[in-house]
Amino acid sequence: MLQSCTSAVRCATHNLSDNLLRSYSSAPSAQAKLVKQSLRNLLRETAQPVAVVTSTLPDHETAPRSDSSIQYQKKAPLIFHGATLSSFTSIALDPHPLVAFSLRVPSRMALALNGHASRPQMQMSSHMVVNILSAAQPHIAQLFSRPDLHPFSNSEVQWTQSADGLPVIKGALGALSCAVVGRSLPLSDTRWLHSSMEEWETEVQQVEGGSGLASELFIARVLRVEDVQEPEGQFKNDELRTLPLLYHRRAYTTVGKIPNQ
Repeated sequence: MLQSCTSAVRCATHNLSDNLLRSYSSAPSAQAKLVKQSLRNLLRETAQPVAVVTSTLPDHETAPRSDSSIQYQKKAPLIFHGATLSSFTSIALDPHPLVAFSLRVPSRMALALNGHASRPQMQMSSHMVVNILSAAQPHIAQLFSRPDLHPFSNSEVQWTQSADGLPVIKGALGALSCAVVGRSLPLSDTRWLHSSMEEWETEVQQVEGGSGLASELFIARVLRVEDVQEPEGQFKNDELRTLPLLYHRRAYTTVGKIPNQ
């Protein structure tokens, strides 16, 4: 009896895996395309907070040395990098404060954060800083949204370093020092929701690549809320410094009071 039940469970699991594999390998249906477009249209009507995640690039992205003498075996200098986020959100406060965001891949920031996740973490040492931008900083969001630029060498970006040596952008509404809880989760194939990551990594090789841009989900634990310094010089409108930068209808904006409230 037990053997027959076990066989039935295995058969059901196998059928579920086959169905999932076929669903991810096949082209999207007309209904799926309609849902995507309707969701895209709806989200354009909702305002999203804008943030910039800052971290360090992996060691292997530093300039290689042809001389292998001892003097060049020292640790390579840190190279800072940043990327604009429009998908940042808080997902939990208890028992641990957690935030989440997605990044398009391939990207240098995704590579850097996954590199940090694969190395042993020092206690209370952060991998990144999430800088939540103020309404006075749409130019900062634009700078860090371009993959061909290195904004930290740009005089428009004023920043200090956290206790872990990571960039904290001056004038931001707030900044969170965070540590990723593990490697990113692929959003182009969500079978990891139904099975272990080990099983998913084995099966994913069988899935043909789909069209469009792929994204990966990062979950991070908040270790500290940083003190953000004021930038040098004055904003054109000091009130904007205390308001959040939002992305709404393909443009940067901020909040306003509802009339008669």
